[in-house]
Amino acid sequence: MELIGTERESTEAIDGVHLAMLASGEAMSVQRFAVEPGATVPAHSHPNEQAGYLVAGTLTFLLDDEERELGPGDSYVLAGGESHGVENRGKDIVRGIDVFSPPRENPDWAE
Repeated sequence: MELIGTERESTEAIDGVHLAMLASGEAMSVQRFAVEPGATVPAHSHPNEQAGYLVAGTLTFLLDDEERELGPGDSYVLAGGESHGVENRGKDIVRGIDVFSPPRENPDWAE
């Protein structure tokens, strides 16, 4: 077992969106995220299956043909290749955790 410290430095992938890799193995990775009020992650897709959990705040998921609003305690699963984006339309920072399989280190939209 590899022990990972609790202090992980986050990077601002795009304006108002902060990511921190918490752990990464051969089959999955775990990432912490924070989305500031007014910030948007543009529509994108990736081959990784993505499962997540919202700890704080309200996040609007922008899917192909619908919008879904999720709040603290909600979880989600996005299939690999599924187009999605998110917006923080609220007044609070959104905080959560994402798990990717296979592991993903740098999202395409962050480049």
